[in-house]
Amino acid sequence: MGDPPGPRAAAFLDLDRTVLSTASPLVLARPLLASGLLSRSAVLRAAAADLRSLFVRADRRYSAEAQAQLAGMVEGWDVRRFAEVVDGSLRTVVRPRVYREAIDLIAALHGRGIDVVIVSASSADVVRPIARMLGADDVVASTMEVADGRFTGRVAHFVYGAAKAEAIRDLAARRGYELGACAAYSDSVTDLPMLTTVGHPVAVNPDRALRRLARQRGWEVRRFRRPVPLRHEVSGVVGATAVGLVLVLAALGRHALRRARRRAGSTG
Repeated sequence: MGDPPGPRAAAFLDLDRTVLSTASPLVLARPLLASGLLSRSAVLRAAAADLRSLFVRADRRYSAEAQAQLAGMVEGWDVRRFAEVVDGSLRTVVRPRVYREAIDLIAALHGRGIDVVIVSASSADVVRPIARMLGADDVVASTMEVADGRFTGRVAHFVYGAAKAEAIRDLAARRGYELGACAAYSDSVTDLPMLTTVGHPVAVNPDRALRRLARQRGWEVRRFRRPVPLRHEVSGVVGATAVGLVLVLAALGRHALRRARRRAGSTG
């Protein structure tokens, strides 16, 4: 008789700056502006609201506030038109920013019989095509509500901070994963709930706070440095990014404000 099989396990990989070398939603800014979906006035309103500050903490109050801000930004957007913009962006911009080390990690995990789940606060309809491109087995991601082909202004399920950990526990219960045998990979301290849910947390290109925690707790730290393009085609993208669009707007807004200040200084 052979050895009994070990516990069923999965590896949960954060998407931005873990699997990808950048925040994928940020690269959508230019095509969204070019398409007319994202207006410059919306960018300036986002800057005035300082939306990025909402993500300093990952507690329930802050994530709910960020969710409400996002809903107002995408309300009324045509889903099919947005899908076309995102689809083109994934092929031309996101795909070349996948880390070579992440590709190798996924292959190694599959070689050991471990499922790979891509985890992101962005919409599942954006994350799933990326996951398929990578050969991942499933996703944990947010979902946006749609009616009559347009976004309603409501987020059906927002996966951020503690909600990621809850979603992972739910998936583990459905799939029979033993969380103590599972791993999680992330770059951000906002994913601390996800990292502490599993038996093997790994900090990948960690921010300062996560690097300090990893050192204190003896967690593995990895450095991914080599983004390379994949050969697979990305298609079938429908939906919106959740946290990502807020970050797009805030980043663009800060840039616009800096330009405005420079112009004011030059004429003062």
